Amino acid sequence: MSKLAIVALGGNALLRGNQKGTVEEQNGNTLDTLKNLIYLVKEGYNVIIAHGNGPQVGNILMRNDAGEQMYNIPQMTLDIDVADSQGGIGYMIERNLRNVLKENGIEKDVVTLVTQVVVDKNDPAFQNPTKRVGKIYSREEADKLTAENGWVFKEEVKADGGWRRVVPSPKPMKVLNEKLAEKLAREGNIVITVGGGGIPVYENEQGELCPVEGVIDKDSASSLLGSRIGADEFYILTDVPYIYKNFKQPNEEKLERLNVKEAEALMTEGQFAEGSMAPKIRACIDFVKNGGNKSIITEATKLEDTKYGSKITLD
Repeated sequence: MSKLAIVALGGNALLRGNQKGTVEEQNGNTLDTLKNLIYLVKEGYNVIIAHGNGPQVGNILMRNDAGEQMYNIPQMTLDIDVADSQGGIGYMIERNLRNVLKENGIEKDVVTLVTQVVVDKNDPAFQNPTKRVGKIYSREEADKLTAENGWVFKEEVKADGGWRRVVPSPKPMKVLNEKLAEKLAREGNIVITVGGGGIPVYENEQGELCPVEGVIDKDSASSLLGSRIGADEFYILTDVPYIYKNFKQPNEEKLERLNVKEAEALMTEGQFAEGSMAPKIRACIDFVKNGGNKSIITEATKLEDTKYGSKITLD
């Protein structure tokens, strides 16, 4: 049986920090990443692709704001915004990937699944929003939006300051259609799923699915999916080629191989920042502790070059 790999696209895989986020920029970045990802397909892996949506869902929220202010168009809820970003980014990945497959003479179908992910409606994350989305506002604008919409804002730590909306980031519990995603992938199709971490929903007392306002961490959702369907390897493609100890310090140390105990010890030391590398490390640890062979974190365009990347294994 072919190995099954979960590949989570993030960082400059879709949008580089110094770019505006135009369609042309995102298509170019996506194409560059997929040209490297094709290495796994050529090596005989079955592949499931996940992706982030932070900048894109932020842009959707800004369009919501502009539409309401200028044309009195009703705001959409955050679950709809996440679904919109899943469809748009999924389409962009799928179209570019089909072109890359054709260029390499590979015949495979590619399918995008708009994916819901079950969370606990009582997750403590709902009482402590931390995920920053959307644009930066002045204090006066933030106060006005809080009064009008009940939104929560936190001050930005960037030099130019300002206030940015934060939303809950609940822990994923179950990926809907996970068995279908596995079946399609093991049959040789490339599946794009859990985009942006999935659309967060919860089950009420009657077992009905209900939406919640939140954005799930895509690495956590990808790790969960990989564990539940017995994937062999988990790749997180980001904007750095390795994990580093003492990152950007004079004593910075490149970490090419870690076992779970070593990775957990570094997490306890606070070596990895929340909102940056810590969720990625946590997702990698969870994956290998729940049956995966190894997790790899590497730069988005260096997947094919095996001299790059930090690997986390059980032992």
